[in-house]
Amino acid sequence: MVGVVACGSVSSIKALWETRIQRNQTEIRGSSEPGSNCCDPFWARLSVRVWEDRAVLARLREKLQTEDGRLVLRIEQEEWKNLPACLVRFVQVQEWQIHRTGLLKVPPFICSFQNLLVLDLSRNAVTEIPQQIGKLTRLRELLLSYNRIRVVPEELGGCESLERLELAMNRDLKELPDQLRNLVRLQHLDLSMNDFVSLPDCVVALPALQWLDMGGNRLQQLPDDIHRMQMLQTLWLQRNELQILPENISRMSRLDTLVLSSNRLRDIPSLMEDMTNLRFVNFRDNPLIVDVSLPLRTEDGEDDREMFGRDFMLTYIQEARKRKNQNLTGPVQQGVNQAR
Repeated sequence: MVGVVACGSVSSIKALWETRIQRNQTEIRGSSEPGSNCCDPFWARLSVRVWEDRAVLARLREKLQTEDGRLVLRIEQEEWKNLPACLVRFVQVQEWQIHRTGLLKVPPFICSFQNLLVLDLSRNAVTEIPQQIGKLTRLRELLLSYNRIRVVPEELGGCESLERLELAMNRDLKELPDQLRNLVRLQHLDLSMNDFVSLPDCVVALPALQWLDMGGNRLQQLPDDIHRMQMLQTLWLQRNELQILPENISRMSRLDTLVLSSNRLRDIPSLMEDMTNLRFVNFRDNPLIVDVSLPLRTEDGEDDREMFGRDFMLTYIQEARKRKNQNLTGPVQQGVNQAR
């Protein structure tokens, strides 16, 4: 019978326990002396709550598993809008994987999980990050994409071991606290599909950042000092409102991938031809003022190059330079002809 109770639903256990309590109260009323508090409704409700907690703990215990030497709490596609306080019984857990549960908030008792390395609550309905998050000094990954977060607390800057932060698709998120520049180990940052109109200063100041996705925002320009991001290798800027690129983007010596599709760019800085490490770039769907077509490489007419990639960029810069020189020499030649 004990096994049945441990694995049963909360409602069934509660009903069973309430029946037992009522039966015990009836027996006690027949044998207790006047004034006895053995059948006090408060104690009955308390007993029910105790059994509810036990039932919830039993459910949570079933969600624990060991993966790659880590103790993981994995809950997916079940309704858990709020996490129960009894979860602190499992403070040894190193990774939370809670997806598509309708979770509304990160509980304040999250700070009790000092062994936590990964906190993945993506694809829920979380509206805020508690200040207590900053006490998780061992946390390496915080994944909160596809939620409803509007504000990031400055205390998050206290997660000194954080290497990966994902906040994509929170829609109304449009700024970050300056204290995030203290995340000196952060290498991967995803802020795509939000409401940023500029690249936050704290992001430019991150010393270890290698991968940044700002696609699907409302960026109108990039900072002139973008070259301070010396470790950056991958930069996604697709589907924004960029009209011009700063010349200093050419000084990002480690940049390997740059995606600029679906913006409002009208020109490509000529200095970008010196970016020898840039292997993949995409200028597709931009109203560039110079019309460029690439010659086919193969005799059979097939060409597997990205038509708006690196070759396109170099050809564009060369063609733009030619036209500029023609525009400069045109008036000079015209003046010579008039002098004759």
